[in-house]
Amino acid sequence: MSKLFIIRFSGRLLPLLASLILPFLYSMSHAAGTNELRILNWSEYMDPEIVKEFEAKYNATVKFTYFESDETRTDMLLEADGIGYDLVLVNGINLNAYRKRGWLAPLEEEKIPNMRHIDRRWIEAFPAAEGMGAPFFWGTLGIAYRRDLVDKPLRSWMDFFRPEKKLQGSIVMVKSSRDVIGAALQALGYSTNSIDNQALNEAEALLLEQKPHVMSYSYISLSKKSALVTGEVVASMIYSGDALMVQEHNENIAYVVPEEGSNLWVDYWVLMQSSNQKELAMAYIDFINDPKIAARMAMYVYYATPNLAAEPLLPADFLANPVIYPDRAVLERSEFYQELPARNIKKRNTVFSRVIR
Repeated sequence: MSKLFIIRFSGRLLPLLASLILPFLYSMSHAAGTNELRILNWSEYMDPEIVKEFEAKYNATVKFTYFESDETRTDMLLEADGIGYDLVLVNGINLNAYRKRGWLAPLEEEKIPNMRHIDRRWIEAFPAAEGMGAPFFWGTLGIAYRRDLVDKPLRSWMDFFRPEKKLQGSIVMVKSSRDVIGAALQALGYSTNSIDNQALNEAEALLLEQKPHVMSYSYISLSKKSALVTGEVVASMIYSGDALMVQEHNENIAYVVPEEGSNLWVDYWVLMQSSNQKELAMAYIDFINDPKIAARMAMYVYYATPNLAAEPLLPADFLANPVIYPDRAVLERSEFYQELPARNIKKRNTVFSRVIR
């Protein structure tokens, strides 16, 4: 007579068992095949050692393709109709647009048990993230500048748009219509999400006034050869963690969130509907959300992690750094980007084209 044994596991044990068993089952079922995970991401936004650990654990190869702006990423996906990648790093404001195009596949929570560590406020920040996006990092947009090369500290967007003499010709703006026009609107006292035509006309005038002083509309290098490190560039629009990364090479680089306000952003991992490696892709999201891994990743990129279980593993000086974890005053004057009417997007694109041409 055979006996049937039933083992009951507590809710706390199930995620642990999943994290131990899923990698083994995945590698066994794919041992004979080629497990390549194709990821579209910002450059220098992933610790290569952590990637190697994932590849070893899952008997996989991770292939990265990089984009230089949110607009570039969207253009790359449009050209291929969302095909060609398994995972894509997306800013919150693009989530809904990508979902509407049918590019995204839902995330299966039971296959990503470490998602339980994510702070819900970063999922709720953009409603389209619910069930579709895994928050990766969050931060601010601001100005990095060489404090040893200016006469006075930069405090506002207007210091940037109407620069002192030492800044003229030595400014870099990111090549992003949303960021550039949004900052100009805030400098003039408007919301970064304004749809008022008069406000946009004023923003265009301000950007054209600044243009002779702009060296380029691009994203600066974060290496020791960066123009901000050498002093060729005196000030640059930049994301918070990147400012700290380039600061490693020159202690005279300072970062400021302008007093008029800024953009508060969240980046999400999304699973592509066209992917034939959905299991591996979700395993990747789960792997990088292991609290120990998430803490290491945060220290590598200098960004605030949405992983609550990772925070206690971070050094006290990291958690106390106001560039990484801005205070309430900075958060209160910062805005999430909102979806805009098609007519307003067209207007902004026209303005931006005139500015950068």
